[in-house]
Amino acid sequence: MDARHDALQQRLDYRFSRPVLLERALTHRSFGADHNERLEFLGDSVLNLGVSRLLFDRFGGSDEGDLTRVRAHLVREDSLHRLALALRLPEVLRLSEGEARGGGAQRPSILADAMEAVIGAVYLDGGAEAAHALVTHLFGEIIASTGVDNWRKDAKTELQEWLQARKLAVPTYKIVATRGQAHAQTFEVECSVPALERAAHGEGRSRRAAEQEAAQALLEQLQRTDGAAAV
Repeated sequence: MDARHDALQQRLDYRFSRPVLLERALTHRSFGADHNERLEFLGDSVLNLGVSRLLFDRFGGSDEGDLTRVRAHLVREDSLHRLALALRLPEVLRLSEGEARGGGAQRPSILADAMEAVIGAVYLDGGAEAAHALVTHLFGEIIASTGVDNWRKDAKTELQEWLQARKLAVPTYKIVATRGQAHAQTFEVECSVPALERAAHGEGRSRRAAEQEAAQALLEQLQRTDGAAAV
């Protein structure tokens, strides 16, 4: 372990007694057999439990649906990607030469997976309370400073529910363009509802983000039309 790993542990506010676990958490499968996918699997569950515990304590008057919606926002790929960037994980990821040349160290999915793997590694190294302390370190401030209403349902969910309430099929999504180099791609996605002959486009740094933007655009379009018809 070198100075970069020491600095990362300071940012995590956690010191590993078994540094090999941190090294494994930062190793993409392209690098070698001792990669982070098993730790990612474990970290996903630890993260969900930790965030659930924080939300349970913070929002005592909220029901299960509200808590589930907020948790989904906090643990989704975009959120974990932002956390990984704030912790400067790209500096310490271990990738194959080909993956590194292709911009893998900046890819949202790889960084989100590594973030979960780090949480899993802390759980194995220090136990449940150490892992919860890390989750609190990462998410506690944002949870403490906002209310349930700050996290509305995501656009894809809202659009699907809007359509289902009218007994219409769920929307379809397809990538219509990809621009930029691999490490800094922008995706353009079309969201369409064939039964209504309606479609909208969205852009984002990941396919998921582009889908959300397209869904939001189409939902607003449909709501405007629905409102006008009601008048």
